[in-house]
Amino acid sequence: MNNNFKRETLCVQAGWQPKNGEPRVLPIYQSTTFKYETSEEMAKLFDLEKDGYFYTRLQNPTNDAVAAKIAALEGGNSAILTSSGQAANFFAVFNICEAGDHIVSATSIYGGTYNLLSVTLKKLGIDCTFIDQDASEEEIERAFRPNTKLLFGETLSNPGVMVLDIEKFARIAHRQGVPLIVDNTFATPINCRPFEWGADIVTHSTTKYMDGHATCVGGCVVDSGHFDWEAHADKYPGLCQPDASYHGLTYTKTFGDKAYITKITSQLMRDLGAIQSPENAFLLNLGLETLHLRMPRHCQNALAVAKWLEACDRVAWVNYPDLEGNKYHDLAKKYLPNGSCGVLSFGLKGGREVAIRFMDHLKLAAIVTHVADARTCVLHPASHTHRQLSDEQLREAGIAPDLIRFSTGIENVEDIIADIDQALKA
Repeated sequence: MNNNFKRETLCVQAGWQPKNGEPRVLPIYQSTTFKYETSEEMAKLFDLEKDGYFYTRLQNPTNDAVAAKIAALEGGNSAILTSSGQAANFFAVFNICEAGDHIVSATSIYGGTYNLLSVTLKKLGIDCTFIDQDASEEEIERAFRPNTKLLFGETLSNPGVMVLDIEKFARIAHRQGVPLIVDNTFATPINCRPFEWGADIVTHSTTKYMDGHATCVGGCVVDSGHFDWEAHADKYPGLCQPDASYHGLTYTKTFGDKAYITKITSQLMRDLGAIQSPENAFLLNLGLETLHLRMPRHCQNALAVAKWLEACDRVAWVNYPDLEGNKYHDLAKKYLPNGSCGVLSFGLKGGREVAIRFMDHLKLAAIVTHVADARTCVLHPASHTHRQLSDEQLREAGIAPDLIRFSTGIENVEDIIADIDQALKA
């Protein structure tokens, strides 16, 4: 497949390339294992001397085809599917960090990721310093230490919908000799490709817009192939020094610009096993085929809802980067010129309690933990996804205690607005 095709074509055609007489549609390789004629052939697979499949915990043809499609969409050189977006972020970080290391992250990120970086990784001996993503480059750089291994942020923060200045973050990361990892879940590669702005690694919760139909949980890690690990070999021994579990193989020397994803596959997936099921990958691929059609509708509907809320006297504030006058509007025009996403946030006059009562009266929009699929849904992060955070931590993460996260679906926008209106009146 020519990866120079436009994104619309890649959504439909990339990944699975059937040969003569093979199925036109990507098959589900629902098998735990794969047969070989000789023991030597299998041995070469285990020694990473030959490409192929031997056990689905590491790799599966269905998964690899879908991962290749996402890599093509992002403009990356390789990718791997994981069992969830959380697993993707964990693998992306843990692949280059170990006990005694340090990372720097934007504060305004998804609550689950915040907890992963601040609590769970700390138990593994990895510290994280959180910074205001809108701070100056000098202020952010002061958070770095000699043992800092990466910088992390989200293209569009969940749920605050803050726009990351990717070029600024890339400059900071590269001056410090570390890669920039960007979670591109909300924007998707249809609306933003972080590699084009200097990011080195991209992660996704494919559960969201990529699947698009709330059918399957999944994640993906994509490598640009651009970061020069060997130039900073002392920082990344896992990639640049021999791996005793593979007979002294060195990933960067053996696999070049595919070293990062190969290490995730052969080491982390081998040992931790957070693989996406082939059936989920099949469903994800169906979602990807229409991603380029759905994203413009999500953005169109969300902007109409945001404008209606902005004009409503019962609404205290509205945050959506595509609105004129929004704090992030200029960054949105730069990085997301075709629209940001279908998610917006707002608060009602009367605060947290009024927000909860409003949500209970919605009929079309459903209260669900999920976000970013074809159906309109709503959530109160302070009560749900981010309830482990104090009000102070919520504000540090860019989440007001009264914030309502509204995920605009692809229904008729007049019906969505009418539902909001009746709930406010009720």
